[in-house]
Amino acid sequence: MRNLKLTAILGMALALTACGDTALEQGLLGAGAGAAGAILTGGDAATGAVIGGAGNLAYCQTYPDRCK
Repeated sequence: MRNLKLTAILGMALALTACGDTALEQGLLGAGAGAAGAILTGGDAATGAVIGGAGNLAYCQTYPDRCK
């Protein structure tokens, strides 16, 4: 079970690096990755979506050259 959680966390981190072209796309991609990661690790999907969406949007807006 520990390996599944580690794999889910790494997969979620990789998914968050896939920024969209617009702020809406960035937020939605982050929300999807956050929700999926939360579900796979036994957390709350809504909380994961909020954190993932906000985190991905903040990262992509701060470092736009890294999100392509």
